[in-house]
Amino acid sequence: MENSSNTENTSQEAGASLPQQPTNKKPPKKQKSVWREWFDALIFAIIAATIIRAFFIEAYTIPTSSMEKSMLIGDYLFVSKLSYGPRIPMTPIAFPFAHHTLPITGGKAYIDKPQIPYKRIPGFANIKRNDVVVFNYPMEDFRPVDKRENYIKRCIATPGDTLQIVDRQVLINGDIKAHPKAGQFNYYVRTNGEKINDKILKKLDITEWNDRDENNQYVPNLKEFTLTDDNYAKVSKFTNVVQAEPKMWDKGVYIDNQPVFPQNPEQYPWNIDNYGPVLIPAKGLTIPINMENFDLYARAIEVYEGNELSIGGNQVYINGEMADSYTFKMDYYFMMGDNRHNSADSRYWGFVPEDHIVGKAFLVWLSLSPDKSKSFLERIRWERVFKWVE
Repeated sequence: MENSSNTENTSQEAGASLPQQPTNKKPPKKQKSVWREWFDALIFAIIAATIIRAFFIEAYTIPTSSMEKSMLIGDYLFVSKLSYGPRIPMTPIAFPFAHHTLPITGGKAYIDKPQIPYKRIPGFANIKRNDVVVFNYPMEDFRPVDKRENYIKRCIATPGDTLQIVDRQVLINGDIKAHPKAGQFNYYVRTNGEKINDKILKKLDITEWNDRDENNQYVPNLKEFTLTDDNYAKVSKFTNVVQAEPKMWDKGVYIDNQPVFPQNPEQYPWNIDNYGPVLIPAKGLTIPINMENFDLYARAIEVYEGNELSIGGNQVYINGEMADSYTFKMDYYFMMGDNRHNSADSRYWGFVPEDHIVGKAFLVWLSLSPDKSKSFLERIRWERVFKWVE
């Protein structure tokens, strides 16, 4: 018994003399709440989506018929920012995923200042003729450039080109250019008094017409149809059609209710069917500047390129100095809708500066008929889903 007690005491003493071992264990991290995890994920998603939207790809919707039948109202498409090079955001403080107007409240979705000077990261290609381009509407001077309304048109002329339209036919540098494959013009169609069947028009996808002449007067048995070349040929052969002819404004006739750029009927008596010739400005291109071409290039020099422009007598002054020439700082483009008689485009408001270019339309990922009486599935135009933009 004694020996046993001594052994126990010895063991306790030995144990008491052992040094304390340091521990490397860190205190356990506080676990994030479910709400915190969702918040972090949301912030990450917003940042990632904003970067993708600003520099890579963005989704748009076709709101008007200016590109029919190439692009339809209700087409949802992707636009590549990489094709021509993404712009560095010029208005950096803005509400995520809103363009210029806040959802629900309708207020301004951005703060005007600070503004970052225009800079574009190099892209894969330059804009080519016939590209379908999304750009900021140049005439909205009350908004920053990158917050102006988005437009989509076809690029008809590029920097340095000379454009002219003769009897609806586009000429670039004197060469005739083909109409867009699905492009449209307006035609006057006269019948023998028998109505054209609405079902036939629907089958041919003819959606735009009215019963007024060029003076907005009602004429019995006469309708103005918007038609592709194929539909014009088909309608002309209807048994109840006695005449079908193109609607066309003659050369030298300025239409007061269709004031085309540069809105100077005395010096430029142009119209949408007979327009130009006009030289498209290009970066580094030097032109004479005088009273003869002042109206054509004044907005580009003053508004887009930030100069002070004035006239004294018959002399042009740029930034207070007498000038007889000007060298452009940016490239410019001439844009037109494929629905040639129903498109507000460069024929009305002039050139599109390079700093207004957003990107290249390349894919229709969804297309919905505007007919709200149908169900969602019935509204889907399946033949246009995942259709490449031509």
